[in-house]
Amino acid sequence: MKRQRQLPAEWVLPVTAAVNGVGTGMYVPFTLVFFHAVTGLSFPVVGAVLTATGLAGIAVLPLAGTAVDRYGAKRVLHVLYGVRVAGFALYPFAHSLPAFAAVALVTAAADRAFPAAQQSLIGEVARGAGRDRLQAATRALQNAGSGAGALLATLVISLAGSTGYTYAAWGNALAFALAALLLRPLRPVRTAGGATTVRRAGAGYRLVLADRPFLVVTGANFLNALNYSALSVLFPLFMVEWLRGPAVLTGAAFTLNTLLCAVAGVAVGARVRRTGARRTRAAALGGSLFAAAFAAQIVLGTLRPGSAAVLGTALAAVAVVYTLGELIHSPAAEVLAVSAAPGAVRGRYLAAYQMSWSLAKAVAPSLFTALLALDGRAPWAVLVLTSALAATLLIRVEHRLPAEAVRPLPVTVTVTVTGGRAPLTPATTLEATPVPEGSRP
Repeated sequence: MKRQRQLPAEWVLPVTAAVNGVGTGMYVPFTLVFFHAVTGLSFPVVGAVLTATGLAGIAVLPLAGTAVDRYGAKRVLHVLYGVRVAGFALYPFAHSLPAFAAVALVTAAADRAFPAAQQSLIGEVARGAGRDRLQAATRALQNAGSGAGALLATLVISLAGSTGYTYAAWGNALAFALAALLLRPLRPVRTAGGATTVRRAGAGYRLVLADRPFLVVTGANFLNALNYSALSVLFPLFMVEWLRGPAVLTGAAFTLNTLLCAVAGVAVGARVRRTGARRTRAAALGGSLFAAAFAAQIVLGTLRPGSAAVLGTALAAVAVVYTLGELIHSPAAEVLAVSAAPGAVRGRYLAAYQMSWSLAKAVAPSLFTALLALDGRAPWAVLVLTSALAATLLIRVEHRLPAEAVRPLPVTVTVTVTGGRAPLTPATTLEATPVPEGSRP
């Protein structure tokens, strides 16, 4: 008997992302304090090691991309989860500098490679508008998990004192282990012809370097990635050093951003899709909203209101505009990259794309602090310009990208179920498109 059913990816990836977010959220908000407490090393040493290992971890991205193309994204994700489980389980025992550096290096490499493998898996199990839905749901639940993880770590530390950091480290390991287990039911989706969407290829990164439209997309993402670093790096410095406002407002902005991303992410993504917007245009719109929020920071930095109430209200408004830009930009930009990559070498393509995120995170602290030393408004002015440039690049390159990458095409597909093949309705379809991926018009 034939019957309709949802593909596992409808819930597996978003729920896995939520659990993964819990693990990440338990240490990211207070990284230096976290690792100082679990290793016993000084803050300068911890900071230097994390910077060095973070940069070194970028070098693993090309290897991860090749592994995804050869073995499939799911297998690579399981390996990365295993490395992170071992890393956080060992952190409380890494009291010497060499031990901490070794554990931090392998863990940083896994962290850097994880997003590229995760995006590749989305590309393997979903196509068309299903990718946009899955990306939006995954990001929303991952943000929710991060917020929950931060609250959980705060609770554990408040109850257990400094020992709570050790419990949090082991909690991270458990969260990543659980995420790996949750990922197990996911299976590569097969097309109507029976061929798996996971393909093997011997082509190297020369294909990526020769694909100029994709490189433009990657360059535009580097410029937009600086915008994401602004919230965590520039905003706190701007608040304390230039506005001379209370530090609590920084935490309030983070909380508001996380809450809106978790609650409104899916709804905003669905609204954008219903308008039929091209992914390039949606990403450009998100970048324009970033620019508007940064321009407002310039105005705020010029007026420098002395009232905490006025300052708090203004910053809340800026945070809302910024978050709306993030909710529109992120799903569109990520799925654009996934869909523009040829399926056979998607891992390599997305590893190169992820490089833009990693480089932006590495560059942002020194860039923002240097500009802030000149004038508190200077970094925001630079970000307005880079956001505008990124939006322009995305719009100009869209005619050179695959048509199905810019705008998903409506299609009908089938999946294998007990007793034969059953057609899926558009609402539940995740695997779709008769157009060869990566073709150039």
